[in-house]
Amino acid sequence: MSRIGKLPITIPAGVTVDVSADNTVTVKGPKGILSQQVNRDIAIQKDGNVLTLTRPTDSKPHKSMHGLYRSLVNNLVVGVTDGYSKTLELVGTGYRAQAQGKTLTINIGYSHPVVFEAPDTVIFETPAPTRIVVRGIDKQQVGNLAADIRAVRKPEPYLGKGIKYADEVIRRKEGKAGKK
Repeated sequence: MSRIGKLPITIPAGVTVDVSADNTVTVKGPKGILSQQVNRDIAIQKDGNVLTLTRPTDSKPHKSMHGLYRSLVNNLVVGVTDGYSKTLELVGTGYRAQAQGKTLTINIGYSHPVVFEAPDTVIFETPAPTRIVVRGIDKQQVGNLAADIRAVRKPEPYLGKGIKYADEVIRRKEGKAGKK
């Protein structure tokens, strides 16, 4: 069995999970509604407040899908209860960000500001001018949007300037002067 796939998913109070005939899992919770299409080969059983996913055989495709879909369904449950967030930091002189409603404006050393529009399930927050928090219920959307913001100006290894994740460590290089 897959180590991840065999783990049961516990459904917290206030969350309802519906599995349709075409193996679409719909999760409704206090923060919203999410759904995920699961491959027909993966069987989904709901026993009270526990959800388990099983595979029909031990073939390589079934093994790989087992853990994947268990993780995706678990992400739905966690998303509608707690939500997900990614924190980014702007490092550099004059670098700043400002969130206004669904738009995020970043001044990062270009001749023009970079503007991002948030999807319906994502919220931008700027607790400080050099800190961006991307919050939402869909883990994939939050991660992709944070990666897109980081890609505007990746941190460079010589001065460490750019947009980085809050928990990211930038490996610094010496430069020309350190060669002697």
